[in-house]
Amino acid sequence: MGELRDRFRQHMVLRGFSGRTIEAYEAAMDDLARVYERSPDQITNEEIHQHLCHLIQVRKLAWSTINVRFTAYRLFYQKVMGWKETRFSIPARGRPHTRPHVFDRQTVQKILEAHRNLKHRAMLTMVYGSGLRVSEVTALRIRHIESAPDRMLVRVESGKGHKDRYTLLSRQALELLREYWRKYRPVDWLFFGFDRQKPLSIVAAQHIYGNACRKIGIKEGHGIHTLRHCFATHLLEAGVSLLTIKRLLGHSALATTAGYCHLTPVHLQAVRSPADLLHDQ
Repeated sequence: MGELRDRFRQHMVLRGFSGRTIEAYEAAMDDLARVYERSPDQITNEEIHQHLCHLIQVRKLAWSTINVRFTAYRLFYQKVMGWKETRFSIPARGRPHTRPHVFDRQTVQKILEAHRNLKHRAMLTMVYGSGLRVSEVTALRIRHIESAPDRMLVRVESGKGHKDRYTLLSRQALELLREYWRKYRPVDWLFFGFDRQKPLSIVAAQHIYGNACRKIGIKEGHGIHTLRHCFATHLLEAGVSLLTIKRLLGHSALATTAGYCHLTPVHLQAVRSPADLLHDQ
């Protein structure tokens, strides 16, 4: 893309996009250019529509992956190229209504204990125990763990949307972290990769979770983000308010938090229908 790539990247940097988002949007534009073997500014609106339909109907990519393409194309053509609707226009994407799977506490415990590797167990326990995104747990530094008895908090710096927040530090996670620190002696990054001076990669963290699931016989394709859903749902079942859960997860809108909280059958069994309450009057 040459000069267009530079303009696109500059626009995203000025907008404050994360490095991961910039890479994803650039990859979306690169893919479009490769398909038609032309610079993106030479591709027609009809060709863009055809490409998107191919991704949806033929390649059957996940909703989230397709949504990255839609967002990247709008950003590039509308904001960077300045094309009007008469030249570029793609329909709005509706959100999927399916809810991610949530495991019960017993299954989560099996996942957290599946690995013998102490670092892997500690990392997964931090994701569930603190409700962290995978990008947040891999970015943790030792100074982010505030383990004083009157604190027991994890500081998340530059989370999604460049927001800082505090979330819970579980006692189970703290015990594992102390054992892990005694064995591995991390210097800066809490969970380092092959190079101790660099953090564990997001891909590696996802593989660690996937391997744990396979070890206990879970074959469905649920990603590590499932543990964050479990954190929110289990807190709700324990009586924690939705507003508190929202702050712990770092959401801006309460509606976003509500989408993370899934009532399990066991929890619903304790809820009585209002029709049954009529006879108690």
